[in-house]
Order: sequence, then structure tokens, then C-alpha cells
Amino acid sequence: MNPETPQHPEFSRRKFVVGTLASGFALAVQPVEAQSVITTPATGLTAGEVKIPVADGSMLAYRAQPATVVGKLPTVLVVQEIFGVHEHIRDVCRRFAQLGYLAIAPDLYARQGDATKAADVKTLIAEIVSKVPDAQVMSDLDATADWAVVNGGDAGKLAVTGFCWGGRITWMYSAHNPAVKVGAAWYGGLAREATPLSPKHPIDIVDALKAPVLGLYGAADTGIPNDTVERMQAALKASKNPAAMASEIVLYPDTPHGFHADYRPSYREKQADDAWARLKDWFVRHGVA
Repeated sequence: MNPETPQHPEFSRRKFVVGTLASGFALAVQPVEAQSVITTPATGLTAGEVKIPVADGSMLAYRAQPATVVGKLPTVLVVQEIFGVHEHIRDVCRRFAQLGYLAIAPDLYARQGDATKAADVKTLIAEIVSKVPDAQVMSDLDATADWAVVNGGDAGKLAVTGFCWGGRITWMYSAHNPAVKVGAAWYGGLAREATPLSPKHPIDIVDALKAPVLGLYGAADTGIPNDTVERMQAALKASKNPAAMASEIVLYPDTPHGFHADYRPSYREKQADDAWARLKDWFVRHGVA
């Protein structure tokens, strides 16, 4: 476990029990836009649930990797959307696995509840998301990275990427764990008010970044104002931290939040394809491939 991970009473005082990851798409995003859903086959892959040992129990995760492995695999931690580890996130793991990665998406709401079963976004935020401490998330991602090393991952080739809620976490984890070599944050919040469970945000940790991050944002995102993206770009440019100086943000014109989510009306195929190509190049450029 990363020595920088703080203990937190919300996840250190009791054990928690996990069952199984939900199948299909989260209830809060039904009905799914079926005509645009990308389905990546598991052909040639080892894919499915695994259990990650953590300090207070075990946490479920979805793992995908090539079935035939020669040597250690570059590893990608895939951080869930606000909707949890549902089918879209599992498919993203398979996309990475088809490229030769060990991709793993841990259930980072495990102690708070099953996000995929929340009937609507308001309930999801109030009953689950708002109760998840950043310290817990950092610790769980550390445990996931440790599990990957023991199970075929290359300790020297660790990347992190995340969407929406996970986009913010991607920035934060890239400042937390010195083992991370590269990050890609998809439309994650950058500047918000501090709370006891989220005392800092990406704009606050620019000088602490330990890996270069590629930010992928939409200029028509009503939840992430363009001025916060501009402030983040300025902070990265002004920093003397090499990882911050090497980071980049792409802001797609006329593009909404969730433009990579092919199962929702927000999906924009052209921008999603361009951003995915940029991510692949970014990982290669920074030695995780």
C-alpha cells in the first residue's frame, strides 16, 4: 500500500462484505441508447470479477487482460463513472485488454452501496456518492495497483484513466501515487468547494502531480464550466512541476459531458474516437504500452 495513504475512520473501523458486481447498465441511465452501444468481445481475453484485498475486507473489481500472456503486462486502472462499475466500464476494460493491457476497474463505492441499483441520479448522489471519502478511494486504488503487480501487471508501467466522477479521481490519483506513469481524465470536475470528504480538487494539486495527465473535456459540458478548464490549463502552464508542465487538456467545441459514453444520448462518436486515439498515443508516449 502506498505510504502516503491516510487512514480514515469511515473505512478503517469495520469490515465490509461484498457479493457480486451487477450485470448490465446502471438503472439511473435507463433506457440505454442501444443502437450506439459498443460491445467489445472477450475473445482471446481473460475477463471477469476478481477480489482485491483491502485493509477492512475485500473489494470486487472487473479485470480484463489477454488470455495468452508473455511477460508482465502494462496496467490501466479504470476508474468508474458516477454510475459505478456497470457494463460500459467493463467494456472499456475489454477495449484496453484487446490492446494488450491488464485493465482493472475496482468497485470504489463498495462500502457505501451498489450505485448500479440507484433508480435516479439524485438518489445515487445523496445516498452513495456523497458519502465516499477521497482517502478511501486513494487507498482502494493503491490496493488495486498492488493486486495488479502480484497478478501479472508491470509495476513500472502503471496508468490510470477515469470518466466523469472517475475523471476527477484520475487527476487526484496521479498526484497521490508516485508509481503512476501517466493518466487520462475524461470530463472530471476540476474546481469545486472543499468538503471534509473531498478537501482538495484537481486545481489544488497541480504542483503535486507525479505523472502527466491528458484531460479530455467538452466545451458544452454544463457541469464543468469552461472557465474552470481554462484555470486548470493556466495552472498547469504556470507550474514548475515537470509532470504538470507535461500535462495537456483538450477541449472539444460544442461537445457535452459524457461524450465517450456510447450508451447515452450524450455520445459523440467523432470526438470519442479522437479522444480514444489521443489516449492511446499518450500512454505510448509516456511509456505505458
